Amino acid sequence: MKNFNDLADLSVEEISALLRLATRLERVPEPRALQGKVLSLLFLSPSLRTLTSFQSAMAQLGGNSFVVSPEMSIHKLESRSGIVMDGAAAEHVREAVPVIASYGHAMGIRAFAERQSLEDDLADREFHELAALVDVPLINMESAINHPCQSLADWKTLDDLGVPGKGGRLVLSWVYHPRPLPFAVPASTLQMASMRGMDVVILRPPGFELPERIMNKARKAADLAGGSITETEDRREAVEGAHVIYAKSWSSVSQYENRPGDQELRRRFMNWCIDEPWFENARTDCRFMHCLPVRRGVEVTDQILDGPRSVVIKEARNRMVAQMAVLHRMLAG
Repeated sequence: MKNFNDLADLSVEEISALLRLATRLERVPEPRALQGKVLSLLFLSPSLRTLTSFQSAMAQLGGNSFVVSPEMSIHKLESRSGIVMDGAAAEHVREAVPVIASYGHAMGIRAFAERQSLEDDLADREFHELAALVDVPLINMESAINHPCQSLADWKTLDDLGVPGKGGRLVLSWVYHPRPLPFAVPASTLQMASMRGMDVVILRPPGFELPERIMNKARKAADLAGGSITETEDRREAVEGAHVIYAKSWSSVSQYENRPGDQELRRRFMNWCIDEPWFENARTDCRFMHCLPVRRGVEVTDQILDGPRSVVIKEARNRMVAQMAVLHRMLAG
């Protein structure tokens, strides 16, 4: 495996093989598999689970890792092209990224959406520009429009729970958040569930439709896998017979480059906080999923997060397990 950037780059058979490897490594550890290997991790955006899960995955496979972040350890980086560097930034990514890559056998990059241009973010322009500077195997640790590590872990979580692909119903629900968030997680979750062949319902208030580029990509995957995608504003209709409610906030397309406009629009839906009544029309064993971090009392109540429906801790642990499989496939030969 040369790169891990998008689940859509892999076939369902290749993903299934990765998940089988993850399960095997979980049950039968290989503490020397990556002995002598080094993973370089560049975080241009903050992280908790991604950072620690990759460090733990490398350690459990016998390898090493190091972390570089402008917020933690280095001076400010410049990423704009053709810029005269007479400001705060002391180094350009065109030098920094190849140097960091040269110190490891593989590299992970995390860079959130700039949210200055919807077109650029949907094209994942910044991540592709950074990736072009790397000549070792590369892992997307979340970009403007992709989070394949989260989605691979979520696929494993659904498998672990016995949630079916075909015939399984996943509700991808918008929830209130005080800040406009990127499309990476909802886009990747929609793609993952569609590739599993699930019946996916996008539950969202008016004004928070997902971009057509994301929807069209997922529809093709759903058609191929025998699943379906529908959208609704009706909560009761959406959750009927649901196996999973997956909660995540995201930005308004119409207000994407207008943060005050987005905040004004989202304030109308502050009551979109998941609580037990949301599950009244779902299956009795319907589970709650969220990628974390989650704002208690804002996106979801304590009752749900601390109750038997929540599998968010299992999801988070599966980040490490799924990433062990990616690293093993990428570096163990």
